[in-house]
Amino acid sequence: MSSKPSRSAWPALPPRRTLAFRLSAAYSLAGLLLVILATASLYIVLRTELDRSTELFLADKLHVLRTMLRERPDDEDALREEIELESQARRYQQFYIRLLDEHGVPIMTTPGMTEQLDLAELVGRTSSRSERSIAMAGRHGQPFRITGATVAVGTPATHSDTVQIAIDVSQEEELLARYRLWFWGILLVTSILFPLVGYRIARHGIRPVEEIAATARRITSTNLRERIASQGYPLELESLAGTFNEMLGRLEESFERISRFTADIAHDLRTPVNNIRGEAEVALARSRTVDEYRDVLESSLEESVRLSELIGDLLFLARAESPLTELHRESVNIGELLTTVRDYYEASATDAAISLVVNDGTERFNAQLDRSLMLRAVSNLVSNAIAHTPPGGTVTLAATNEDAAIRIEVFDTGVGIPAEALPRVFDRFFRVDPSRSKSSGGTGLGLAIVQSILTLHGGSAEITSHLGRGTRVMLRMPAPAIATR
Repeated sequence: MSSKPSRSAWPALPPRRTLAFRLSAAYSLAGLLLVILATASLYIVLRTELDRSTELFLADKLHVLRTMLRERPDDEDALREEIELESQARRYQQFYIRLLDEHGVPIMTTPGMTEQLDLAELVGRTSSRSERSIAMAGRHGQPFRITGATVAVGTPATHSDTVQIAIDVSQEEELLARYRLWFWGILLVTSILFPLVGYRIARHGIRPVEEIAATARRITSTNLRERIASQGYPLELESLAGTFNEMLGRLEESFERISRFTADIAHDLRTPVNNIRGEAEVALARSRTVDEYRDVLESSLEESVRLSELIGDLLFLARAESPLTELHRESVNIGELLTTVRDYYEASATDAAISLVVNDGTERFNAQLDRSLMLRAVSNLVSNAIAHTPPGGTVTLAATNEDAAIRIEVFDTGVGIPAEALPRVFDRFFRVDPSRSKSSGGTGLGLAIVQSILTLHGGSAEITSHLGRGTRVMLRMPAPAIATR
């Protein structure tokens, strides 16, 4: 079952702690900074270009007058046209020129200059600078850029005159003023729009996260089959939803295994208890002979032993899976360990007409392992192999050293395991043939215990089998071998 829930209620949080608020605040700040930087940069560029244009204009006029005074000092018509008439012909950019002789007496002046500028101030300001324009306010408050220069008259020069030029920059200042007004207007609008738009974008962006969280809140142990429909999510969140679904899958599998495990425990514990109870009830139904009571007690003892072994195995698995479990590692000679197991089961193998051998090629080396646990793991494998190998068969133990790991193998020539059962042989209480396993005293926990021991050692257990040809179990552990003397 899948679902794509609508937006659910979030726990009440202060707005500044919500992800939407933080994202929208970040968007707004970034957007405002970008707008400020862009408009300020454009303003600076515009102002620089206007100032540069004014400077070029003043320099050009000064150059023209300097050339005319040097080459044509007596051409008063040309000078008058340049000084008195050209400014009048301009409509939007007024400029004024005054030509003074070497004694500071005006020779020519643009008409209207006296009404627009304080000439005494103009003389004072231009006398302290050389051809560099400076700002000056006119009589009516309009802004001017002024400059002045001393120019040689005639070729060769007979004397020097003074040229003063002033240009009205009201148009440029008005343009810059309008630009500043637009700047503050844009800043005001964006400071309102960015938080609103950013909040909408943030809410839209985190909606899949809300849906994932809503699904997570809905899921309990009773509906672990529910999954998140991640179609249409951004790639990152689709990956997150996929990871979440995989986690749910693992949890579902674990719950199913726990459920099966609990059912198996109840079944396996109930059977011997019922047997003991039934035999006791039958024995007490009437008077029995001593031998009959002895038989009942012996049968009850066997069931009690079986029950005790089952409980012991379950307790061992519980301890093995505890994160607080520690291994008591010691230097273990692997060849001697296999020999010990072979000696322990040799009598049972002989009774079953099975050859139990340690492979001649088994290397003898030491490794840091928990000896008692490894003995139990290998013993479980050998016990299983003997139980499922027909008379005349062979059970072989072997060990090899593979770089930084060791490998222990137990293989037999038994009946083998069906291919469909192999993936589950390490599950608890799994029996390939339940009736046969129970008759042999197996609890279905042997291989689960082996796998737990290997997991504690950081290794793994693998199994291969072929029906009628036998089974091979390999234990691999990252235990560096220590050379033996």
